[in-house]
Amino acid sequence: MYKIAVLPGDGTGTEQVQAGMRVLEAAQDKFGFKLDPVQYDLGGERYMRTGEVLPESVLKELKQFDAIFLGAIGHPDVKPGILEKGLLLKLRFELDLYINLRPVKLYPGVFTPVKDKGPEDIDFVVVRENTEGLYSGAGGFLRKGTPQEVAVQESVNTRFGVERCLRYAFDYCRAKRRRKKLTLCGKTNVLTYAFDLWERTFSEIGPAYPEVERDYAHVDAICMWMVKNPEWFDVIVTDNMFGDIITDLGAMIQGGMGIAAGGNLHPGRVSMFEPIGGSAPKYTGKGIINPMASICAGAMMLDFLGQTEASEKIEQAVAEICSTRLKSLNAGEMGYSTTEVSELVAERL
Repeated sequence: MYKIAVLPGDGTGTEQVQAGMRVLEAAQDKFGFKLDPVQYDLGGERYMRTGEVLPESVLKELKQFDAIFLGAIGHPDVKPGILEKGLLLKLRFELDLYINLRPVKLYPGVFTPVKDKGPEDIDFVVVRENTEGLYSGAGGFLRKGTPQEVAVQESVNTRFGVERCLRYAFDYCRAKRRRKKLTLCGKTNVLTYAFDLWERTFSEIGPAYPEVERDYAHVDAICMWMVKNPEWFDVIVTDNMFGDIITDLGAMIQGGMGIAAGGNLHPGRVSMFEPIGGSAPKYTGKGIINPMASICAGAMMLDFLGQTEASEKIEQAVAEICSTRLKSLNAGEMGYSTTEVSELVAERL
């Protein structure tokens, strides 16, 4: 029995969560585990109605769950930053979700804008540090609103935070990946303090993982090679901001936001899983949003909970439906409704 907090959120989040839960229900029936979902009303509508983003009482409750299944956050009538900082970032920091895990995998039959590359070339994972760096909130203004205004945003990198992220990446690479190659992504030639810490720690703990091949690349080179030679990568580990940027590029080369899923993890504690594409408000209520990212996020959640076989079978079902049934991964171009796509995956499972 796994207790799951369900946060549909905003926009198409509700439709995506419903589709993801349909497949999870099929998985529990087939593989003999049980999910106990509890839904929470968090997001833009609640904020506009009550002024609350994430009440402390709800945060306390969320810490007691095995996992959180998120739809999407972002409302067109709420000022940008309120929900992102007050809900998403607060959950990451308060739950200490120090790893953002982003698989970048192209399934057969899915279009990629990268010429002459196929599923055998695009299959890697990005491990992003998720609670430090430029997103830690350190900094401030001096003389704000004047011609002499100064804005400072500081990148905070601790040995503790860097090392636990790197150790997770090494462990993941050793346990989960066939090639066992780990690439550190940074900018050591310019960001000489932060990435000196990353590079030294990478080199110091690397010998404890003799089976893992190590290399390094600057973030700008990573962006270039993800397009030119994505087959070079197996696992990439990096800081918070660089990870945020390169995972969106990764989503595009794997077929778009409609297939991209991610996990915000603290191994051994409650963690959160979500589709990457956001709330897509212009498609809300139309039943045309692609639910595959949410379904894949559900598969990641099951793997985290220890239901590895169920997770693998969901991914296989997604890959088969993408390659044999869907005309496109774009909203409104799939050839099926959101609900019908989830039924196809559930039936194949």
